Amino acid sequence: MVAATKKILVIVTNVDEYKKSGMRTGLWLGELTHFWDVAEPSGFSMDIASPSGGKVPIDPESLSHEVLAELNTGKRYENRRFMNLLEDTRKISEVNAEDYDAIYLTGGHGVMFDFPQSEDLESLMAEFYESGRVVSTVCHGATGLLNVTLSDGEPLVKGKSVTGFSWPEEELANRAQAVPYNLQEELKKRGAEYSTADEPFETYVVEEGRLITGQNPGSARAVAEAVVRQLTAA
Repeated sequence: MVAATKKILVIVTNVDEYKKSGMRTGLWLGELTHFWDVAEPSGFSMDIASPSGGKVPIDPESLSHEVLAELNTGKRYENRRFMNLLEDTRKISEVNAEDYDAIYLTGGHGVMFDFPQSEDLESLMAEFYESGRVVSTVCHGATGLLNVTLSDGEPLVKGKSVTGFSWPEEELANRAQAVPYNLQEELKKRGAEYSTADEPFETYVVEEGRLITGQNPGSARAVAEAVVRQLTAA
């Protein structure tokens, strides 16, 4: 890995609705902007990719006035140049891991439908991890870890401490009936040592070596700080 590249690959969803209801979903915008607001000033450049490429849908709830007011997300939303980055993303299949130092998987419920179904993402995640790069996720982005198998045939998360959006948080968000599975339980089924904050929606980040995971949308900034800290120390 060439540390001088100082680049991070950000992965986002292409899915804009739940399969079992008419509710809309997509990228939770703050999980992108909060990470960006830490990594960019720290000297890291970022590219955005998605399973299918092209335009990225944004979860409408992440655009509410209250949410946009959090941690300057609204300033990014008003920035035409920044938002244009979501108009035509690269396909994951077109990405070369050698060009990056770390990968970061954003959330939003849309990822529950396309991250675990993407063989390109699975291969890329395994390559990042096994080549010594930093692998990070936040919230539902941890769904992108579920089907990643390493070269020894074992799940990437097996025996590793991780977190991700919890089932109590899913219930509090009124999405328990709409989601296709319980992320918390699926991580455990694959042998992950899953843990959460003491209270729902508290900032919570778990670092297991080069694997960095954040529990919920409010953890995106802390995930970015952990990623930057590891890359700077490398």
